[in-house]
Amino acid sequence: MSTEQIFLYLIILLIVYYIVKKVYLFRSIKQYSPIELSNRLKKDNTLILLDVRTPLERKQDYIKGSFHIPLYELNKENKELVKFKDKEIVCYCRTGNRSLTAASKLKKLGFNSANLSGGILRWNLAKVKK
Repeated sequence: MSTEQIFLYLIILLIVYYIVKKVYLFRSIKQYSPIELSNRLKKDNTLILLDVRTPLERKQDYIKGSFHIPLYELNKENKELVKFKDKEIVCYCRTGNRSLTAASKLKKLGFNSANLSGGILRWNLAKVKK
């Protein structure tokens, strides 16, 4: 085998690993559609919305009533999250990719976490309000 072939196989292996990891995360984390989440928020005050986007993204648009902790700060000890240990934390980002990672991190830290499938883009398309 040539060096180019080995390099190509490594790239393919990394891509397959990434896809398998995302599929596993998607199946292991509870997913809410915008309509499901909106209905739950109207009935249940134990849900917490967590925006994991960057501060700049948050300034442009956000879901009313949500808290903001960027994804890159979730590994740090966060006193704001500890008070929600007994509630379900629904993470959201722009498209649902970063929030899936955030929900997985929170789950590993012992939180009850979920993901807004499709993120704030799908939330806005569904035209739901809290």
